[in-house]
Amino acid sequence: MAGGKRQFALVRWGLIPPWVKDARNFSLLINARGESVNDKPAFRNAMRRRRCLIPANGFYGWKEEGGRRRPFCVRPKSGEPVAFAGLWETWSGPNGEEMETTVIITTNANRELAHLHERMPVVVPAEAFDFWLDCSNLDATTAVALFVPAPEGMFEAYEISPAVNRTANDGPELIAPVVAEEAPPVGVEVRASEPTKRKKKPVKDERQSSLF
Repeated sequence: MAGGKRQFALVRWGLIPPWVKDARNFSLLINARGESVNDKPAFRNAMRRRRCLIPANGFYGWKEEGGRRRPFCVRPKSGEPVAFAGLWETWSGPNGEEMETTVIITTNANRELAHLHERMPVVVPAEAFDFWLDCSNLDATTAVALFVPAPEGMFEAYEISPAVNRTANDGPELIAPVVAEEAPPVGVEVRASEPTKRKKKPVKDERQSSLF
């Protein structure tokens, strides 16, 4: 909030603390455990002064099963967007450049989603928006009261295509449900098709970032 009013801002997901000298050599922080945000140097100041809301219509989760990671889409049953609790920082580079970045705060998963992963984003209810954003009058210790699992029945989860595992892929088909006959048997690793005669150099992991 600025001057008591909410503002929209375009920021990059993956927080860079202001004390980082070279962002190119820093591993971006996409998640912050709610239990430790007031203790970790990377999040402590932002928790006190720069809390934000991150609008979303769902998130990805990967279930470890049979030696492979099965991607799922988790979205509100209502079809309406929700707001995740977030923190933001402004990073200043050596040449005067500035970049605003953000991190999503997570908490324990509720009972319905725990079979996918033990963590989930903190969902801030609409009636608590002002409570969370009021950094001037609400201290960081009190604000952690919002770090609770989402209510049971709020979200639904369904399996999606492993094509989501690569950041080069983008499109609405990535969140389309996988029909039963298309889902590979548990324990069978899904691989992208590639030429068999050409050896490829190892490449870095390009899977979509998980919230966890």
